[in-house]
Amino acid sequence: MITSFLAKALGRNIVIAAAILLALAALVPALNLLTAPDHALHVPTYVVSLFGKYLTYALLALALDLVWGFCGILSLGHAAFFALGGYAMGMYLMRQIGARGSYGNPLLPDFMVFLNWKELPWFWHGFDKFWFAALMAVLVPGLLAFVFGWFAFRSRVNGVYLSIITQAMTFALLLAFFRNDMGFGGNNGLTDFKDILGFNIQSNGTRSALFAASAIALALSLVITSGIVRSKYGKILIGVRDAESRTRFLGYRVEHMKLFAFVVSAMMAGVAGALYVPQVGIINPGEFEPANSIEVVIWTAVGGRGTLIGPIVGAIVVNGGKSIFTAAFPEFWLFALGGLFVLVTLFLPKGIVGTARQFVERRKEYRKAREAEAAAFAAEPQAAE
Repeated sequence: MITSFLAKALGRNIVIAAAILLALAALVPALNLLTAPDHALHVPTYVVSLFGKYLTYALLALALDLVWGFCGILSLGHAAFFALGGYAMGMYLMRQIGARGSYGNPLLPDFMVFLNWKELPWFWHGFDKFWFAALMAVLVPGLLAFVFGWFAFRSRVNGVYLSIITQAMTFALLLAFFRNDMGFGGNNGLTDFKDILGFNIQSNGTRSALFAASAIALALSLVITSGIVRSKYGKILIGVRDAESRTRFLGYRVEHMKLFAFVVSAMMAGVAGALYVPQVGIINPGEFEPANSIEVVIWTAVGGRGTLIGPIVGAIVVNGGKSIFTAAFPEFWLFALGGLFVLVTLFLPKGIVGTARQFVERRKEYRKAREAEAAAFAAEPQAAE
């Protein structure tokens, strides 16, 4: 009964995808806990970490799909929100090192000791607590998105101009975080993490738990996003995407509609960044690179924007291909990525999931047409009699 209700409220495909993610979140840690390392069902730690990273990328792509696929906002700056969430978690992990650092200072991270900082900056206070860092990983990207969106949407900046401004925002943050005097580790960033919530960050159990947390976060975000786009607000959001002027003429505050979606999307990206950092073990200004935001656009386009499930598929498929391709031909990966985007744009404009959905719908329409023809043909002799 509950499953039937959720299927009607959120869509059958969304419920299935969320159930698969939750099953993975439970199955992988259970297998590694109950089986020996050399057992056939045991998942290697590097595979768990790799796919945990893919799930955070999928969450980032889902965040972009909310604003691009359903609101028509092509953001080229979502890497900024992702990186800010990552830095919030990285600051917490650095505070957990304490006296175990190279310089043995219990209060200051190693890079601050190296740069002769005398005391902890005010904005680092509170990051010794996990709940505070988790809160900042959501609030800081959300606040930046709110301030940026408030001015941009009220000024009615649209289209390519908005995309360029979001990319400029990301590049400005990149330059700022490269500075040593900003207090975020400069070019080297934050690394050499030891513990998270008191557990060794390198242990197999912690890796499995981070994978499970990523899968659960992605499943919950998928359900929440589906609820948003299938609500009355979601229908208005699609109206903004397809005919903004007409929606505004009907009396809706278009800038408020955009702002809400943009802030929610930024918060989701921040959660993705916070889950990403402990799994890769480092966060540096390179995560702000505009090229990273463009890659997220490619994942979403390949999977199928405006489908919710498509960006998840696209992120996993493209990054899986990247892992394989860069191992064999590392110098050609960017050419392959650009070629993939061109091919998808020309031959699969709706992406993998969108094209598959279109094919299924056409098959259904064809089947209904054949059934109607057969029924009409069977009725003709009776009409003649």
